[in-house]
Amino acid sequence: MVQPTPPLQTEYIHYTGATGNVRAYLARPKGDAKRPGVVVIHENQGLAPHIEDVNRRVASEGFIALAPDALTPLGGTPKDLDKAIEMTKELDGQATLGNYLAAVQYLKTYPGSTGKVGVIGFCWGGRMANLVAVNAPDLSAAVPFYGQQPASEDVPKIKAALLLHYAGLDEKINAGIAAYEAALKKAGIQYQVYLYAGAKHAFYNDAKADRYHKEAAQLAWKRTVEFLNQKLKT
Repeated sequence: MVQPTPPLQTEYIHYTGATGNVRAYLARPKGDAKRPGVVVIHENQGLAPHIEDVNRRVASEGFIALAPDALTPLGGTPKDLDKAIEMTKELDGQATLGNYLAAVQYLKTYPGSTGKVGVIGFCWGGRMANLVAVNAPDLSAAVPFYGQQPASEDVPKIKAALLLHYAGLDEKINAGIAAYEAALKKAGIQYQVYLYAGAKHAFYNDAKADRYHKEAAQLAWKRTVEFLNQKLKT
């Protein structure tokens, strides 16, 4: 029997980050039950409607989900997503990482939070999810979707368990998998890696008809939910 989706409470909030107040989209199941948190990191198109939808999907699985707008310091995500891509190139990398690290802390201490926090990131956000894992020692789980890997020398800093999703037809990103796996194994870090044959970069984005791969997306999401349940709810 398919369980009904719980009613959600959604709102736009601001939290204090490295660059000042950061705008973010918060979604959580209604009710007083304590729940773990998940930071959802968008692609290079900013806090687009698709990512807000993903944030609700995460919340529907029983998490407090927070999707920060990385473009907040530049005025926020515009409706023109092509413009958002150009704006993303202008971001200060270290300050942006700082804003996401602050998001982890925000969820860790959020009223109703269990204190356990994970992160999911897509494309540009996949790389950022890897960097958050390197720099947030109290992060419990990270799920980068087709994200550029961190430097091998930084991998031993990771304390979170990792679930790594890659597209089979993504040669540029996949070129870094072997070195990442070697570093993870050497450091004794818990990880799982999956390669989805026939899928292109951004295969989870169902707002991009030319990229979306239904079977790969559904399987990756099933694995993601199971992983987050295991690492954040137990």
